[in-house]
Amino acid sequence: MKTKQIFLALTVLVLAMLACNSALPAQQQPAPVIAPIQPIVPADANAANPASQQEQLVTLYQNVNPGTVAIFTDLGQGSGFVYDAQGHIITNYHVIEGAKTVEVRFTSGYMAYATVIGTDLDSDLAIIKVDADAKELHPLPLGDSSQLKVGQTVIAIGNPFGLESTMTVGIVSALGRTLDSIHATPDGRPFTAGDIIQTDAAINPGNSGGPLFNVNGEVIGINRAIRTEGATVSGQPTNSGIGFAVSINMIKRVAPVLISSGKYDYPYLGIASMDSLSLEAINALGLKAYTGAYVTEVVPGGPADKAGIKAGIKPTSITGLLGGGDLIIALDGKEVRTFNELLAYLITNKGPGDTVVLTVLRGDQKSDVTVTLGKRPK
Repeated sequence: MKTKQIFLALTVLVLAMLACNSALPAQQQPAPVIAPIQPIVPADANAANPASQQEQLVTLYQNVNPGTVAIFTDLGQGSGFVYDAQGHIITNYHVIEGAKTVEVRFTSGYMAYATVIGTDLDSDLAIIKVDADAKELHPLPLGDSSQLKVGQTVIAIGNPFGLESTMTVGIVSALGRTLDSIHATPDGRPFTAGDIIQTDAAINPGNSGGPLFNVNGEVIGINRAIRTEGATVSGQPTNSGIGFAVSINMIKRVAPVLISSGKYDYPYLGIASMDSLSLEAINALGLKAYTGAYVTEVVPGGPADKAGIKAGIKPTSITGLLGGGDLIIALDGKEVRTFNELLAYLITNKGPGDTVVLTVLRGDQKSDVTVTLGKRPK
């Protein structure tokens, strides 16, 4: 079986296309390292004993596992979950990318072939559909990822290494992360997928497309990738405690459009920016603020260019860093601390044709600039 992987480049950065692995028979798998699950800190003080915490997880698994599925293709495997009673299932695009056949296996043992309904390369999402009896379809409740806080308990259920219905527990490690999109610009640079949840719940090849739950049993994300420096004896990347999931609020915007039209268009501002600014860069640029999205490039003829946003053009003491560009410090009145925050707001709240108001610092001058958003070019 052909194995597919995509590696993120940052030091030794592996973006594990978790759907695609050739699972060895169980007796050939490397011996697992078994460690106890750490006690969960309950939100309810009345549930502050291990027995209650354990029962909460047991009940959650029993309630939501019937809505999770394993996905097998002629190229690899992954995970997914039932989105609605019409048989739509959500997974990652890379789980079904290039596949000639897509097979869905339910926890009851029922199996069915699926048809690809729509795909989104920007956020690595896909909608597939099965014709199945109503008794097999258990749509899962969707949460609100905007309410997540770092430190909250999360639970992943999926199909790692072909081990169906595997449950792991962790916490929200960080919010608002970004990953490279599979969708690239016309000149070959990847667009950015934003509003990504970071978690330390164990995620491995085969978990891709599977749901990430909160303690209420609501889906708050779809597991997409891991960052790792380790690999199994067969070359598969292994969990290192840094996993990434597409936020459910992003999915709630995209999924209905994919079902109705098969594709989704993302808002496009037409700028490039530094992810964060060091003190050295702030001083070299002569900026009057420590946070914000500094504009390093404006796409000619793009929405930001038409609105008058400026990129840096003056050499600074740092090679390759040009000064004189705009520093975006707010978007529609909301503070912008990083480019990641700007992207997360745009993709979860705006679409092509919408307008946004950028508050920018240009030297000592602060001004508001209205931009009409375009759509990402193909």
